[in-house]
Amino acid sequence: MSISPITHEEFERFRSLIYNHAGIALAPEKEVMVASRLAKRLEYYGLTSYSEYYKLATSSPDYPHEFQMLVNILTTNETYFFREPKHFEFFRDTVLKSWHGEHLRVWSAASSSGEEAYTLAMVMAENLGMRSWEVFGSDLSTRVLAAARNGVYLMDRLEHMDTRLLEKYCLKGVRSQQGFFRVDAKLRHRVKFEQVNLMSSLPAGIGKFEVIFLRNVLIYFDQDTKKHVVERLLTALKPGGYFFISHSESLHRVTDQLQMIKPSIYRKP
Repeated sequence: MSISPITHEEFERFRSLIYNHAGIALAPEKEVMVASRLAKRLEYYGLTSYSEYYKLATSSPDYPHEFQMLVNILTTNETYFFREPKHFEFFRDTVLKSWHGEHLRVWSAASSSGEEAYTLAMVMAENLGMRSWEVFGSDLSTRVLAAARNGVYLMDRLEHMDTRLLEKYCLKGVRSQQGFFRVDAKLRHRVKFEQVNLMSSLPAGIGKFEVIFLRNVLIYFDQDTKKHVVERLLTALKPGGYFFISHSESLHRVTDQLQMIKPSIYRKP
């Protein structure tokens, strides 16, 4: 049984779906990528067209979890430990060294498989020790959130990590687990992961944060979506709090609620 090639109309349907649900604007040249990523699901169900799969994923009461599977497949998740290290240096030297509050909360707002959240936790453990702090990680994809909670990673995710931190906060796998490591339980217990759709109202009870990291997400959004997402997140940032985006992103014409401290690092007055 062979799968018919994806048509332009079918691609546009998936493209519209992921834009409306997740705010991700897939470029027209992503058509081949979308087709290849979804082909496994068509094979799994024995379907021959992408239209059949679209219908099954979006409206079949027999497969209530397939829509989330579709979202998991089409959301991009590329990350590693200590990515864009200058941000963690600023976080350590400027934010943590001047911290005198009672409980510090940091939100990794597109945490993917957890590398950013655990990086933040390592920096906080090093500089705040046993003081009261927590990291909250969120993502749209349930697949990457499950991986984040598990905290097991390939050793090749570590090119920017100090070996001292690896030895202090991670357990290296042996025998069948060789080539992997797991974040230590004491650190994992300080990091909580939940599903959050940045396109929707923030969950009740999410609380307020001193620092929000929203990195390598805005590049997937158009200007209107960027504005709505950033201003929604800013409702959860305390006055005086810091907001980090990726070095490749900009908040130009996105919001006037933040002051730029340096490129990609902002503060709420």
